[in-house]
This record gives sequence, C-alpha cells and structure tokens, in this order.
Amino acid sequence: MNLQEYCQLQAEKGALERLLADLPTERLIERIGLEARKQEIDEALAAQPAPSREPIRARLTFRGKPIVGSYGIFAEFGAGIVGAFSDAVAAIGASHVGPLGARGILPGKDDFRMLITGTAPGSFGFQFEEAPADCPTLFPEDSPLEPAIHRTKEIMQASLGTDDELTEALSDADPRAIETIRKFLETMAKNEAVCALEFKGEVFRFTDVEQVRRSMGRLAQDNIHEEDASLSGVFEGVLPHRRTFEFRVAESGEIIAGKVGKTIEDASTINHVLDRQVTINVHSRRVGAGRPSYVLIGYQDDVRGDE
Repeated sequence: MNLQEYCQLQAEKGALERLLADLPTERLIERIGLEARKQEIDEALAAQPAPSREPIRARLTFRGKPIVGSYGIFAEFGAGIVGAFSDAVAAIGASHVGPLGARGILPGKDDFRMLITGTAPGSFGFQFEEAPADCPTLFPEDSPLEPAIHRTKEIMQASLGTDDELTEALSDADPRAIETIRKFLETMAKNEAVCALEFKGEVFRFTDVEQVRRSMGRLAQDNIHEEDASLSGVFEGVLPHRRTFEFRVAESGEIIAGKVGKTIEDASTINHVLDRQVTINVHSRRVGAGRPSYVLIGYQDDVRGDE
C-alpha cells in the first residue's frame, strides 16, 4: 500500500465515522452497510503499517547585525531571509524534476515546502521541518526535500572552495536555481549577517560577511561560463545508475568525464556504442578559471547514425 492509497482509506474512514455519528438509529440497514465498509477499511489499514518515516529536518541559524544575541531577530530580515532560503531549496529541488523557465511557477514546488517548527537555540535561527503533502504526520519513503537541502548546502560549501570544486557542484544546476542561492547570500550580505546550516548531522557555516560576499560574487552570472559543443570520439565507459560517463575526444586525445543529462532517459543505452566512433552533444560549465564540467545531452553513432 502506497502513501496515496493509505491516505485515501484514512479519509474514507473519517467520512464513514461522521456519517455513522449523524445517522438516525432507525436507519438500520444503511448503518449495517456503512459499518461493514468501515470494518473492511480497518482491516486493510491494520494489515500493513503506515508508509511513514520521520520528516526531514534542518536548522538555519544566523549571526550579525540583524540578530540580537540568542534573544531575537529583526522581523524584516527574518521574513526576507526565510523566504530566500525556502526559494533556494525549492528551485534546486525543482531543477531536478524538469527544466526551469526564466520565471513563473516552479514545477512541483509543493514537494519542497517546509514548516518552521521552532526557533534554534544559540545564535538565533529557525528549525525547519518537511511539510506533509497529504496526510498529517505521514511522509513517503523517498523525500524530494532531502536532496534539495543537501544540494543547497553543497553549493554554498563549494562556493568557499576552488573553482574546480564549485564547477563540479554546479555541473547540472539550473541557472535560475543558482541565482536563487545567490539572492539568499545577497540578502545576508546586505544586512551584514552570516548563517550556519545544520542538516543530517553535518554543519556548514560562513565565518564572516566577507566570505558571504565572495561566495555571492562567485555565483554571479558573469563568473559562470557555459557553452554547447559537439565532439567526436569514443565512449570509454558509463555508470548507468550514477549517470556518469567518460569520453575520449578524437582530435586531442583528451578524456573528459561528466554527467548524463535528463534528455537521455536510459543511460545504459550508451553501453551499446562503447569503443565506437560517435559524436556527442554536451553542455559545458566552468566557474572562473576552473576546468569545465560536462553534461551529456545526446549522442550519435557515426557509423550507423543511431541516436
């Protein structure tokens, strides 16, 4: 029984209980029918445990001018920074569902909603918790929010590293999603604040406002260089489950590695053309002076002409 089926049965059970409570005692036959259906639902729910897990949680704390010790946070900054963080997580998550337009509603945005469930002790901040989509307190086995928060944290952490590390972290991130993280950092920098993000037992933090400003600049559009290209050569290998590939470029002999893009649904099909001359279409991204990262968009067998 999946989460949707479980929630539907719970909702039907609730409706039956309300009908039975309001049903006059003299309508015996109707009552028997409703009670029989309620018993069927009770048995179905008892036969399998609820498809639930603990909700995903994160803690975001701040230091700086808008923070009054561990006592409080100025309301204007608090509202703006929480919205900016929520937008960043939602955009990163949605970018893995489908392509993002330059503007408009993010696809599947409701899957990345978070609740503020309390304030965080120490430097003032907030405790976030995954919002249930359908049934209260029930969550599907796989959380789309977990990788979204993890990637957001990963990108901020890489923004303090080398150009190559940031290039790798941004390799398949949508430009709109990158911009939402930059705006989150910009909100902090303008207010001379820093943050620490605690997630899954790990903590990332900015130590000072200058770090935030440097990270913000490194995520600016003019520091991220992108290009589409066609290359001839030979696939050296592919890991279908990890969706990664290696390719030897015929002209230079260079071996490039990257990720298999969403346009190729089944990455295992690349195994059919290993060690054969092919032409690949790739999107490259490079941060600053770093080495480019590659996303494979498509390929063509130069001998047979198959896509």
